[in-house]
Amino acid sequence: MSISPIPNELELIRQISNGDKRAFTILFDAYYKSLGQYIYKLTESLEVTEEIVQDVFIKVWLKREELVHIKSFSNYIFILSRNHTLNHLRKQATAQVNFRKLEKETGAEVMIEEEEDSYEGFRLLIDQAIESLPAQQKKVYQLCKFERLKYEQVAAQLNLSVETVRKHVFLANKAIKEHVKRHMDEAVLIVLLSPLIFI
Repeated sequence: MSISPIPNELELIRQISNGDKRAFTILFDAYYKSLGQYIYKLTESLEVTEEIVQDVFIKVWLKREELVHIKSFSNYIFILSRNHTLNHLRKQATAQVNFRKLEKETGAEVMIEEEEDSYEGFRLLIDQAIESLPAQQKKVYQLCKFERLKYEQVAAQLNLSVETVRKHVFLANKAIKEHVKRHMDEAVLIVLLSPLIFI
């Protein structure tokens, strides 16, 4: 699979390398779905796909000064995504083999802790912000974000109006942004809070 470059890619890359968050958002919106569809075919997990896509774009932003040396961003982001996905699958396969071996040797069930990735700190801030939301707002946000339910489905499940659900999601996003913006780069926050739809 290859990803077609967008028309103004080089100019966007130049702007991003200078710290332009708006240009980064445009690039993110242009590429995340194609990458997500490719990664989902390999992982067959929406949750894993979302994490990989987010990690890839966070890496792009954190290393943005280096982008000007890249001749084809579309090739670069594809290779970065492919490598990240293969690393995830390799770790998963290794963990399963080690798990079975250890379980066989000890004759007991074993819990394997997942290796903390380099962006865990970002996700921890988001989790803390979600936990601090008012109960109803938190429930609505979790159903929309993590269960991927539509506003109409959440409204029916919680006996609320669609407008109330929409307001809860708006207020939750606002509260989360305010909670973490003192500690997190705004561009990273955009990637982590964007509703990603791959399929």
